[in-house]
Amino acid sequence: MTTRQWGLPDDLKEKEYHTLLKAEKDRDSLSFYVNTIYLLLHNHKIKLELENTEQEKSKVFIIVEIIEYIPNSVVIKTIIKKTTGNISAVSFDSGESLIGRVSPFDTFIQVIDGAAEIVIDEKSHLLETGQSIIIPAHSSSTIKANVRFKMLSTIIKSGYED
Repeated sequence: MTTRQWGLPDDLKEKEYHTLLKAEKDRDSLSFYVNTIYLLLHNHKIKLELENTEQEKSKVFIIVEIIEYIPNSVVIKTIIKKTTGNISAVSFDSGESLIGRVSPFDTFIQVIDGAAEIVIDEKSHLLETGQSIIIPAHSSSTIKANVRFKMLSTIIKSGYED
């Protein structure tokens, strides 16, 4: 099983990774911009969407279609990012995981395709498409893909009370 952490390791050496930029065409304005970074770390590709690639407002979309699966990767697509919180779509290829995450805020997770294993403070929860769970603030969590899956992650920062 391949393991991913929410951040890059502090001891990451420059020669251990390669960053590739993928330019995508903005069909509405016919301009080109870079909005995706592919990071190769120890032969595993992680796709990160840049913060300025928020989902277009006032435009209908199908949530499971805005993010793709990439072999041996975790893909994160920002839907909304504000100082008061954010919503992200995330896809995990089979065998991938994000470990050791601790947030000062509650995190709402909804599986939108496939099935996920969410471990909160060492207690495992199996979620299938359509099921959700709230990861409490200050709890250690791991998100595992025993099979590939997609999820929504929502964090609301304003008005937070313990």
